[in-house]
Parts: sequence; structure tokens; C-alpha cells
Amino acid sequence: MTLATVPRYDASGVGTVGDRAVVLGGSVAGLCAARVLRDVFESVVVLDRDPLPADPVARDGAPQTRHPHVLLEGGRSTLEDLFPGFSEALLEAGGLLVDASRQLHEFNSGDYIADVPERLPTYCASRPLLEAVLRRHTRALDGVVLREEHLFTGYETDARGRAVTGVTGRDSEGEPFELPADLVVDATGRTSRTPSWLAENGFQEPATDEVTIEVAYSTVRVERPPDDRRMFLVAPTPPRTRGGALIPAEDGQWEGILQGVHGDDPPTEPERLQRFADSLPADEFGTILETHEWRTEQADRYPYPASRRHRYEDLERFPDGLVVTGDALASFNPIYGQGMSVAALEALALHHALADGGLDELAPRFFDRAADIVDGVWRVVVGSDFAFGETSGPEPTGAGVTNWYMDRFVDRAHDDPFLSEVYARVTRLEASPTALFRPKVLWRVFRPFGG
Repeated sequence: MTLATVPRYDASGVGTVGDRAVVLGGSVAGLCAARVLRDVFESVVVLDRDPLPADPVARDGAPQTRHPHVLLEGGRSTLEDLFPGFSEALLEAGGLLVDASRQLHEFNSGDYIADVPERLPTYCASRPLLEAVLRRHTRALDGVVLREEHLFTGYETDARGRAVTGVTGRDSEGEPFELPADLVVDATGRTSRTPSWLAENGFQEPATDEVTIEVAYSTVRVERPPDDRRMFLVAPTPPRTRGGALIPAEDGQWEGILQGVHGDDPPTEPERLQRFADSLPADEFGTILETHEWRTEQADRYPYPASRRHRYEDLERFPDGLVVTGDALASFNPIYGQGMSVAALEALALHHALADGGLDELAPRFFDRAADIVDGVWRVVVGSDFAFGETSGPEPTGAGVTNWYMDRFVDRAHDDPFLSEVYARVTRLEASPTALFRPKVLWRVFRPFGG
């Protein structure tokens, strides 16, 4: 499910279902969940172990926030629905509006993808700025409270152990607290303790798909001329295990990320990282890093060993009063930039699940909807990782055939603006992956070369 297939947000279609909801985690997934929960609960409390400053500051407990993130159009449009005025507020805070149809230069499978005929508005900003704007909008909601430096320690349950009735934790002073809730949303990311808690409390632990890609990436920030809003992307494609992106951001900078898979780790030391950038097939990377002043003395590095998906939708029993979202549900190879947008769409799925049946059997209804969102992204993103023979784990059905087809698709998209637009709409989560296989698309992919 994507922006084209998920019904849009409609606050008028829901009513109050409970007194209090608690959200664990104050990143994008948690803030989006808090927004839709406020429509149906008298109060919503967001707990986060880190400080949640008003300014755009990277969170120590989430080191990936120091690296570039892409807000795809499917996610941006959903955030605008949930938080009216978000896009304009992001621009007022220093974010940029870029036309990806002309200003994005994507090198993929030996050449650049053709320019798209239609405009592709893309909002660019650092992850700390995106989160700061979201926090500001969330704090402005009547009945929503963000409690920073509150460490979640466990779930409270009813006497029979069949329903989660609240959470326990320690506040910023280290004092223990209990917080009753009609619903708890786990948005704690890849460190989620829900799977092990289920196993320890008489429930089945969800099956987990883990696909090892061994991504590592290093990020630097360099000076960007005010009128230069170009974006560059080089996707790792076999046999080349290296890639990167240059993304314009606020404060006159590019965020530059260099990536390697399966052990081809980018260095952090400037001279060696420059040589790594020079090795990419797009000359702009090495040139920009060499000719523009660095704002960082040393690159920030982040390893990401595997994409991971917990199959909560397959469980026969799950406690009432609890759902899981964001990276705690499924996390993807960050090279593809899908995480924040998937989290926003999952919040939309939670909204519709609550509208359709309130708290009654909420978890299975939500997990089914979320699985539809994750499925499409998982097949495309994780399936692409299996183009590398070293990738291990459960391979999505048909990944080999799909990768063969996409190789030919991208070859044709080098010179075919129609195909490049279809490709863009799918990767931006505006259109379903099925759009890649429509008759008109198939004809253009398989017609004879020169025809």
C-alpha cells in the first residue's frame, strides 16, 4: 500500500475510544502515532529516553539522526495531512523545496536516469530539523504531552496477563513511575523489547525475517552555494558495492553520505573518504567533496547489518492494548530512504484501524494493514539487495526475476522519460510497485532496442 492505495486521513471519521494512550519513542514513528491517537483518546503521552529539544539537535540515543534522511513524497503528503502546515513550517525553518525532476541526478546501472517530464517537488532537510518541526506541531496538540528523559522499563498487564494496561519506567530523576493506559504503542525502533516480552509472558514471539546486507555509511557536511540545489544519487549495483548521495539541506550545506555493502566500508578519515568518493562513477561526488569546505572534521559512521521484519500479522494471539509500529515493526536497508515515509503511512493505517473498530481486536486489524504497507517496500528494497550474491536471509518470492526485469527497466529508463517517471513515482511511495508492470510499461521495457 502506498499513497495511491491507502485512504487519506480523515479525522471526522473517528470518535473517542479511551482516556489515555502511551507512545514509547519520540521519533517520526512515535510522533505520527501520537497525532492519530489524539483523535480518539482524551490524552496522549509520548515517552522518550532522550532529551527532546525545541531546536534541531541530533539525539544521542538515535545515532542515525546524524546521517542524511530522505522524506519521500508519500511520507511528506501524509505528514501534511496529519500536521497541516508541516511542509511550509519546514521551509520556514530552513528546509528546501527541490524539483527532483530536474535537480536530482541519479546514476544507476551504468548511466543517469532520464529527467522526468513532470515536476517532482521534494522537501529536503536534515533529520534533526524534520524531527524538530514535527515535535513543535505535536506539542501544539491539545492533550498531547512529550515526556523526555523517561526510560521505559516494562509493560503492566491485567490479572490474567492477556492485556497491556500501562507501562512502567524511570523519570529524568531516576524515580520509578507507573502510567496506566488504554493503549500502548511501541515505537522504540530496532531495539524494541516487545518480541522478547511476548515470549516471556506466555505469548508466541513473532517470526522475524532478517536479511543481511552489511551496509556501512559515512556522512560529511560540506558548504553548498545558496543557488545550488542539486541532488546526486549513486546506487550500489553489482559488481560495484559502493554508492552515495549528496542531499541539499538547511544552512547552506550538502549532506554527503558514502555507502558500502558487504564489507566495503567507507572510511571516516577525510583523505581516505575523498578517495572513496573519487571511486564512484559519478564525478560530482569527488569534485564537490574536494572543492567545497567541509563542516565536519571527521565523518560520522553508522553500520547497519541487516533489514529486519517482525511478522506480527501472523500471530494467532496478541495482547490487547498494545501495537507496534515504525522500525520496531520493520526496518529497511537505509540506502533506499524509505523508513520515515513508511512510518507515516503506518500511522495512517493505525488511524483507519481505529476508525473501523476502535480498540476491539485492534492489534490484528492494524498489523494486517501495516503488513500491506511493508510488503510492497520489502519486496522492492530487500529484493534489490539480493542482486548481491553475498546477501543472506529469506529471499522475497520472485526476487531473482524481479531484479532481472528491473535491470532492463532501468536500462530503458536511462533514455525514456516515461519510464523514469514511473520509476520515480514508485520509489517516492506515490504509486504501487504494480505500476512497474502495467501493459504500457511492459511494452516500453521489452520493445526492441532502437524501436
